[in-house]
Amino acid sequence: MCSVDALPTPFDFEELQLIQVYSWATPNGHKVHIMLEECGLGYHAHAVDIGAGDQFKESFLAISPNNKIPAIVDEDGPDGKPISLFESGAILLYLAGKTGRFLPADVRGKYETLEWLMFQMGGVGPMLGQAHHFRIYAPEKIDYAIKRYTNEARRLYGVLDKRLADHPYVAADEYTIADIAIWPWLRSWKNQGVEMSDFPNVQRWFEAIEARPAVQRGIKVLADARKPLQDDKAREMLFGATQYARR
Repeated sequence: MCSVDALPTPFDFEELQLIQVYSWATPNGHKVHIMLEECGLGYHAHAVDIGAGDQFKESFLAISPNNKIPAIVDEDGPDGKPISLFESGAILLYLAGKTGRFLPADVRGKYETLEWLMFQMGGVGPMLGQAHHFRIYAPEKIDYAIKRYTNEARRLYGVLDKRLADHPYVAADEYTIADIAIWPWLRSWKNQGVEMSDFPNVQRWFEAIEARPAVQRGIKVLADARKPLQDDKAREMLFGATQYARR
């Protein structure tokens, strides 16, 4: 169902029936990998090595102007015409619309799912990302930043734990794109300064989703290509001046 290749330059869309996925093995990348696996869609995964600077190549910027992964190109888009999309939340919504899966059709369920998707996009992703940065990657340990984002991580887990106390899934009492969006970010709970056992409802939910075969397949996509962030060049690409250059 999935084939993997390095980022082509220029893009080559010979496999027109497959969705082309330009991604990396990160939480945002895995959201889309999991969704594609859950939907049973054929796709070709192209590695965008963000530590090597692939995200700044003109060919990638043509479909992801914010130089962030993931991005997709669907040759069989609306009206049979190709469409490219960036932003993981937008991609999840597109794939849900394309397949009619993981986004409830009823109005109440749909908007309940969307509010929790926005919770991930506006809170879980950015705040846990900052916790990762200041706890793990920052060149200097800033106590204020570490405490601020660790506390916010724990607060967000608490919000989820309360929600999941009387709901089997995050939204609409069924497995949706809200779960698919949130789950990959919680895989690194130790790096966020969180003890999962302090949030038993989150832990129950997390383990249930982790056991899904499509999820297990999704998190393996491009995982072998990712290397630990060790060299100065990779750090500069991710956190240095190159990241902030105007393009």
